[in-house]
Amino acid sequence: MIVVNAVIESTEADILALTEALGAMEVASREEEGCEDYTFSVEVSNPAIIRITERWTTLDALKAHFQVEHMAAFQAAIAAHPPKSLDVKFFEAEEIPSPFG
Repeated sequence: MIVVNAVIESTEADILALTEALGAMEVASREEEGCEDYTFSVEVSNPAIIRITERWTTLDALKAHFQVEHMAAFQAAIAAHPPKSLDVKFFEAEEIPSPFG
């Protein structure tokens, strides 16, 4: 499994302006083959920070995601509201049983 963890530092105004694009990206990405989760969230303690969490079955599925039309639309929306910073990390992970049942 491939896990993507990203942090976007922006402004509250830009995040508000991006809300529709973020929602569209979540919905479309979750429908892609190999996508197990795709979630944007805004930090409660700092509403100028967006966190992105993604889970993909394979690296090839993630690579295909970078080529889809909704990714191009999302990148255009981000370019119109450039973040102050962007930190993206990719991890190969193995799912383990939850200790919580």
